[in-house]
Amino acid sequence: MKRILTSLAVISLLTVSNLSGQVTPPEELSAAPGFEVDLVYTVPKESQGSWVALTVMRDGRLVASDQGGQGIYLIDVSEDAGDAIEVSKIDLDISAAQGMVDTEDGLYVNVHGRGMFLLKDNDGDNEFDEIETLTPMRGGGEHGQHALILNNDGKSLFVVAGNHTDLPAFEGVRTGGPWDEDLLLPREWDARGHARGKMAPGGWITQFDLETRQHEVYSIGYRNQYDVALNSYGDLFTFDADMEWDMGMPWYRPTRICHAVSGSEFGWRSGTGKWPAYYEDSLPPIVDIGPASPTGVTMGAGAKFPARYQQAVYALDWTFGIVYAIHLQPEGASYSGDTEIFVSGRLPVTDAVVGHDGHMYFTTGGRGVDSALYRVRYTGDESIEPAGDVVMDEATAAAHELRRSLETYHIKQDAAAIDAAWPHLSSTDRFVRYAARLAVEAQPVATWRSRVFSESDPQALITSAVALARCGEESDHEPLIRALGSLNIADLNEGQQLGLMRAYALAFIRTGYPTPEEQDILTENLLTVFPSDSQDLNTELIRMLVYLKADDVVGPAMDAITNRPPTEPPAWTDIARRNNQYGGPIMKMIENQPPSREIGYAFMLRNLRQGWSIEQRRAYLSFLEEAAGAAGGNSYTGFLNNLRNDFLGNCSNVELEQLSDLSGVSYAAEPDFEVRTPQGPGQEWTMADAAPIVNGGNLRNASFENGRALFHGANCAVCHRFAGLGGDIGPDLTSVKNKFSSQYILEALIDPSKDISDQYSALKVQLSDGRLITGIVSEDSEGNLVVYPATREGEIESIVVSKDDIEAMAPSAVSQMPDALLNNMSAEEIRDLVAYIMSAGDENAGVYGR
Repeated sequence: MKRILTSLAVISLLTVSNLSGQVTPPEELSAAPGFEVDLVYTVPKESQGSWVALTVMRDGRLVASDQGGQGIYLIDVSEDAGDAIEVSKIDLDISAAQGMVDTEDGLYVNVHGRGMFLLKDNDGDNEFDEIETLTPMRGGGEHGQHALILNNDGKSLFVVAGNHTDLPAFEGVRTGGPWDEDLLLPREWDARGHARGKMAPGGWITQFDLETRQHEVYSIGYRNQYDVALNSYGDLFTFDADMEWDMGMPWYRPTRICHAVSGSEFGWRSGTGKWPAYYEDSLPPIVDIGPASPTGVTMGAGAKFPARYQQAVYALDWTFGIVYAIHLQPEGASYSGDTEIFVSGRLPVTDAVVGHDGHMYFTTGGRGVDSALYRVRYTGDESIEPAGDVVMDEATAAAHELRRSLETYHIKQDAAAIDAAWPHLSSTDRFVRYAARLAVEAQPVATWRSRVFSESDPQALITSAVALARCGEESDHEPLIRALGSLNIADLNEGQQLGLMRAYALAFIRTGYPTPEEQDILTENLLTVFPSDSQDLNTELIRMLVYLKADDVVGPAMDAITNRPPTEPPAWTDIARRNNQYGGPIMKMIENQPPSREIGYAFMLRNLRQGWSIEQRRAYLSFLEEAAGAAGGNSYTGFLNNLRNDFLGNCSNVELEQLSDLSGVSYAAEPDFEVRTPQGPGQEWTMADAAPIVNGGNLRNASFENGRALFHGANCAVCHRFAGLGGDIGPDLTSVKNKFSSQYILEALIDPSKDISDQYSALKVQLSDGRLITGIVSEDSEGNLVVYPATREGEIESIVVSKDDIEAMAPSAVSQMPDALLNNMSAEEIRDLVAYIMSAGDENAGVYGR
């Protein structure tokens, strides 16, 4: 019986929420010293719904939208209205707006699940009488279309959407080379299925030109940022969501305040794929908040507040009922920030604005809860004279101006761009360096490729190599790796070392797998600094050394796991303790931190098939058992179980038996059920023909028994182990459902050479006696290579080769799998086989609808 790891404490923000089903009286709320909160209006849910979006009309009225289908409402909060707040519904068939902005053209609205519209007042009677469709869009769930705000120049809008929303048609891109997942090692999707299959660019921000009505991709790589705000300098800020189910895992990213500069990429990728903040091709947040559910964002400009509050960014957290004030400090070409709880209580806050009267207004609501409009007034003794924006010293102002000058090249080809940007590829300021790289990437590669190879400054070489990896061709691989190889990693500072690791990773991901010679040279270079005192660098060294299949990584990495120091809480927990804003489950995790960093090491090591002693494998399993005893998010133990299953899948059959007392997983040499060969009738299957077989709910009708019989009868089990049966030459397929969809599996069966994993690709081995052997290569205990040549007859006979007899090795572009495997199967047999592979060997698996 396979052992299942369990944790007694899992965290969901929905279960620790500060929400109330009723509107909270203002006397039960907390506000910063000198501020008071008034309840302005209680929304009648039956007739006006639950309000989630708020904006200010040019005439001073507020506009609020219901999350559902009730409507959009105009609210008079002027002094003339007094306590009898007048609320009137816009007499048009439109609702569910999560972004609105009033302009001379009319009221632009971003409607959840539908797209962008313009509400017009054609006869000038202060009543909207027409809906014009601008951009149809489809967004998924609460990760769909969100805010709209007007740019400071009045000529464009910023349009915001979460990671379940496809980009609309666009005319320009500021983000440089084409975005991609750019993951060096295989990911795991979320253990509970959230955002499975969602790919880059994730959540996005476009700039929408009001005259041409065209979108331009401005910023990407978010999870589910709901709103944005501009300061008077034209700098854009947003509050991006985390995935609380990931808490305790190394890829968990706390909610964050991001400075969304031109072309910015913040590295959200689904499941375990989220990029660390130090990746050279992304930008870091300016503040980490912690667990939260981000909603509205606004600036304090125009508020009758003390100066520091006029200059703050306000970020709303729906779950814990908090309005944060983020006090910005210019730092280099960007900002840093201090976090203050401005207003808190049982408040499912959704959006906020500063009214024409200088007060802040915010709404509560969402997900059908009772909704209200509140006002925040300053009643203290400090000056409320207009303060302008945050003051910059001369050096900081120059850095901001430099960044902006470089950003002008992000959207155009300009002969002057390369000379203007290249000197700043070596900048120590990440935001300047990032802007310079995108300016280069926007220019034809032929105009700057040679400069990469002749660059002598280490940082400029690393930055330009990242650019070339993202924009170049496969033919750039060899000179690019040679150029990076001129850098001795031990001679670089930590930031450059991390940049070099990312440059190598992108070069391998985008231009091709390293040759054996490149592998050896790079491995030798990296081992000079491994292990490192830097935990971030250790993470990237382990990632790369596992990718390079370097056996020498196992010992030091396992030492770091088994002899780990006490886990230090991440920085955002200091804010949590100081403000005491979280309930019991999250505070329990803060006080009993999981060994997240070491889980990250284990996650990468799971891909390595060789180089393990049985004692190290046993220590690995024991570590996962210990880690399961800590508190984490809802997916915490699911991730650990998937991680362990992948690890066991990369053990040999002999090792699997030796570990069975710890794992509960054993190996059987022969199946104890009927094995059947395909009966057909078959045909020459293509994806177009076969895709409908596994679409929709068709797999629910599949036969577990027939799929299992076919897996063995079609010789899949000769190379692949599944549910404790089969060979260990190729990858164990038991946990393949955690990584791939049924469509991906089908395509791999029909065209196995289309997408070959670097971890399992065949190699062409040229021997000194003239023979060329192609097959999957492993290593035996004597240090010899063992080659398993390709076969179509279902029999595998290995060839042992001394390393001294090898002249060269190179990856093969042809898969070891037969490319006509399905052609003798019927549609029902294909259905049954694919369903079985997606079942993980469980006849009651969800794929069967059970």
